[in-house]
Amino acid sequence: MADDKAVGADTVKAAVSDFYDRVINDSELAGWFTGVDMRRLRAHQTAFLLFALGGPEIYVGRPLNQAHGGMQITDAAFDATVEHLVVALEGVGMARDVIGQLRARLERMRSQIVGA
Repeated sequence: MADDKAVGADTVKAAVSDFYDRVINDSELAGWFTGVDMRRLRAHQTAFLLFALGGPEIYVGRPLNQAHGGMQITDAAFDATVEHLVVALEGVGMARDVIGQLRARLERMRSQIVGA
């Protein structure tokens, strides 16, 4: 999906760090992260994004509906989270077309996350 620079681990790690700083400082989203091991979550999200962007990392995680089950995530929360991710990815200089492809891929995952 992306060129080597776009899927570089350091680039994605920086974006994930910014992304979670944004999410936990968003009063509409912060509650979903109370008591969560953010260090672990950041590492997990970095691996997921590297995988989703076509990078060399191998993502091993629970199915999305299981990972988000019982969280009662709303469409509005999903949309806000994706927007924070887009801003973070733009902030590290990821190409707009790559971000657009990732956004489309995340949209296809919506039903596995929202209301799971």
